Amino acid sequence: MNEIIGFIARPLGMLLSFLYNYIDNYGITLIIFTIIVRLILFPLYADQIKHSARMASVQPKMQELQRKYAYDKQTLNMKLVELYKEEKFNPMRGCLPVLVQMPIIFGLFALLRNPMVFIESDKMLMAVHEAFFWIEDLSQPDPWVLPILAGVATFFAFRLSQQYNVGMTENTMSGVMKMMQYFFPIMIVWMGRSFPAGLTVYWFVGTVIQIIQTAGLNKWKKKLIVKDNK
Repeated sequence: MNEIIGFIARPLGMLLSFLYNYIDNYGITLIIFTIIVRLILFPLYADQIKHSARMASVQPKMQELQRKYAYDKQTLNMKLVELYKEEKFNPMRGCLPVLVQMPIIFGLFALLRNPMVFIESDKMLMAVHEAFFWIEDLSQPDPWVLPILAGVATFFAFRLSQQYNVGMTENTMSGVMKMMQYFFPIMIVWMGRSFPAGLTVYWFVGTVIQIIQTAGLNKWKKKLIVKDNK
């Protein structure tokens, strides 16, 4: 696993170093770097939303089969396979974007937590210690402000991502998801107080971009659901 993370972190480190050579400000470099990474990952994220929309259009038929064959699991499985073929729907496809993104996310976290492990540049050795706004050293944790901003952004991102999820509304959201909606942002605040501020900057900016993307993709998703149900 460490080899995979290193394999991903090193080219990302080269990109970070390349951007810094032109921008000459580590904080702004991290923001531009985050935008580029999010743009690269956007097709995978959009594919997840598209798959979720297809799931929403197929789900009523799935529920009908589940009610009809509730006491005959073997027949239910056969009918579900037939439904997937008829609708050209692959339930496992939704997992692929997540599986692809996970090594990239781990590589990013490894890079931004210990950038000099993956970057061979004397210039970057000093860059990671630069100040940015109220943060005196981006290689050191910011005690409160940035972690709280990251936690609040995570809360809204999580809430927005659940807004149009299949089978979930504000009134029917499962207890586990409701708990995660509050627990996960608190965890981000707690971790942000111990991680280098540069990593927390990446998380905050990336989450804000995710909120913007999700808002737009949710509108697209609603149109796809309406189109599939016609």
